[in-house]
Amino acid sequence: MTQPFVLYAAPASLYSCKARSYLRQHAIPYIERAPSHPEYLERIMPANGRWIIPVLETPSGEIIQDTVNIIEYLDALVPAERSAIPRSPVHQCVAYLLELFGGEGLLRPAMHYRWDFDETNIPFLSKDFSSMFLIGGDDAAREASFVTSSARMRFATTAFGVSDTNQAAIEASYLEFLQLLDDHLAGSPFLLGGIPTIGDFGFMGPLYAHLARDPYPSVIMKQRAQRVWRWTERMNAPTQDASEYGDYPATLFADDQIPATMTALLRYISEEFLNDMVAQVNAVESYLVDHPEVLEGEVVLGKPSRRFSGMTSFAWRGETMNVAVVPYRVFMLQRLHQAFHQHDVGAQARIREVFEASGLDPLLDIRPSRWVLRENNREVWGPLQSPSLLG
Repeated sequence: MTQPFVLYAAPASLYSCKARSYLRQHAIPYIERAPSHPEYLERIMPANGRWIIPVLETPSGEIIQDTVNIIEYLDALVPAERSAIPRSPVHQCVAYLLELFGGEGLLRPAMHYRWDFDETNIPFLSKDFSSMFLIGGDDAAREASFVTSSARMRFATTAFGVSDTNQAAIEASYLEFLQLLDDHLAGSPFLLGGIPTIGDFGFMGPLYAHLARDPYPSVIMKQRAQRVWRWTERMNAPTQDASEYGDYPATLFADDQIPATMTALLRYISEEFLNDMVAQVNAVESYLVDHPEVLEGEVVLGKPSRRFSGMTSFAWRGETMNVAVVPYRVFMLQRLHQAFHQHDVGAQARIREVFEASGLDPLLDIRPSRWVLRENNREVWGPLQSPSLLG
């Protein structure tokens, strides 16, 4: 009998949810282990050079870290008609954009609603969140573990831009997003039609792991966006699980089109996230200018465990948002560029038309003088190129 995959992950982990959802949607046999499992501590963490989840171990013993690489590996094993990466040009680039926004642009509401409502969330989180650091253990041990780990997450919440002065604006932004997504899901069970794409899996991380599971935000989602709540259930199912849509075809929207509700959602992403990404790219370029000694293939920031390279700021909802610079986001943007440039001139024109209609077309052009790439489960600098910057 073939050995199952092993997913080192945790229920509360945003990115673990993204990988787990893919395995469940495609009914791929796997077992899940906490990162406190001896096998993770003895073999997996040393191989990756850092404590990080999720990590997938294949039946042949290959170790794959990062949801992008995990899903790409698994996607090569499923039938082509079930691929999470659309083949049609517009759908493909929109899916990459949605994956980028889901994993990075929704971090602020995800972290705010987890860590700024202690009275409601902590009785749940103190046990649920600590489960990734302890196997077994009594309540006292779990509480001690939670105090240490939650302090790091509260620091990250601030690094992603959440402050005492902008929490109300973050909540207003999230409620607007929920309404737009709920309206869109009135017409289709998934973001681009009748099957999930990488865009759905990108959204699933924050929307399920934080915003549908944690006590305080879960009530908001159920009360205000029932279709979004149902979508999180659907994304954890091994079938389409879309009876409320009738016999909806298991295909993407016809003729590489997107409906008006998706265009509205893309406009929201432009308003909320474009300035953030422009600031991130500019800040990474400033880092590269200040470090001309950087070489192609070198680990980004010198160590795999280093995620931030300083701070940057941008205009958001009438105020200045201060955030950490996350070079990994340049890797995610590079995937969109790669998808765009693999298509012919006619297809590129159709893609650009869709992005221009929502104000997102700058994302097809901005780039630093080195992309961030991934090799051997690490982020590394790519070759030199001509930068294209805004602002």
